[in-house]
Amino acid sequence: MPTDPSLTRLADRFAIQPPIGPIRPLGQGLINDTYRLEAGDQSYVLQRINSRVFPSPERIMANLSLLARHPDPSGAIGPRIPRLIPTREGESFARDARGEVWRLMEFIPNAIGLSRIHDGQQGREVGRVLGRFHRWVGAMPIERFGLSLPGFHATPVYLKRFLTAIENSASAETSAGIGPLMDFVNERRGLAEVLEEANRTGRIALRVTHGDPKLDNILFDEDGQRALALIDLDTVQPGLVQHDLGDCLRSCCNNRGEGDPDPERVRFDLGICESILSGYGEATGGFLTENDIACLPDAIRLMPFELGLRFLTDHLEGDRYFKVDRPGRNLDKARIQFALVSDIERQSGEIQALIGERLTAAARRRA
Repeated sequence: MPTDPSLTRLADRFAIQPPIGPIRPLGQGLINDTYRLEAGDQSYVLQRINSRVFPSPERIMANLSLLARHPDPSGAIGPRIPRLIPTREGESFARDARGEVWRLMEFIPNAIGLSRIHDGQQGREVGRVLGRFHRWVGAMPIERFGLSLPGFHATPVYLKRFLTAIENSASAETSAGIGPLMDFVNERRGLAEVLEEANRTGRIALRVTHGDPKLDNILFDEDGQRALALIDLDTVQPGLVQHDLGDCLRSCCNNRGEGDPDPERVRFDLGICESILSGYGEATGGFLTENDIACLPDAIRLMPFELGLRFLTDHLEGDRYFKVDRPGRNLDKARIQFALVSDIERQSGEIQALIGERLTAAARRRA
């Protein structure tokens, strides 16, 4: 497939060595348009930030520029993040003829993504890379970071939007496909407020977070044994580490992977959960307070609950947010997430014990 000439013209605005070669679609991202670009003897990632999802792409780029300037004193704390390539005028992004924001980043070589976690070593590496990131950005002044996606992980807001979408949907759609899921949500309405209330009352504090540390956004070496980098940093902003760690566990501990269409087969893998918590505890060395840890069990079930709400709402609203390959895909994804919530609840005692074993002791040493 020949390269779109408009992409070539756009790429030429960045400070890279010619000639500009092929530009091909990259990855399976649900939000942004992403391409792999070859120029000179280097590979890059060219990406359009979806302005329908991110209302202020410039704020994303400002946050990423802060990360780019943040030093790693030890040379080993922070995980690798893709380096931004400036435009020829020294800016961090370029706009196309429609005003859309585009950026260019290094393509990290000799790295792979994993579709699922296969063993404890991979799980520990996931925990370590997220823990190193939290320690690294934990030294940064949070007030310097803008909200790249206002309302992200505001579960009460997602719940309210879901309830509005239900009211506006056709009764036939509601009764035929949504009724059991509505019951599931109604039984857990109180869960939506748990972390918001803990932050509001001062039990847990905002920190700089990744925002979306799912397995897709972690790159491993070619042997799949060492985590190299965190990517997809659009949602780096002030947030709660409970959201980050909970979402990481949600993504990695679903034993069938998120593409399995059968909710009956969904299981939350305790072995993978233990390995991730172990790696995170080793990397952070008591970064979390006892109050932080006390909120984690709810956070672990909150994150699939929240994502299920978002998938279900998007289905009711006509698939406007998440890209889908067929009608009903977001409905199926909602069922998978809610099944994961149920299995987390079934194993809540075991999960609580793992948190105590892997994280609480480190927090007490810190105190």
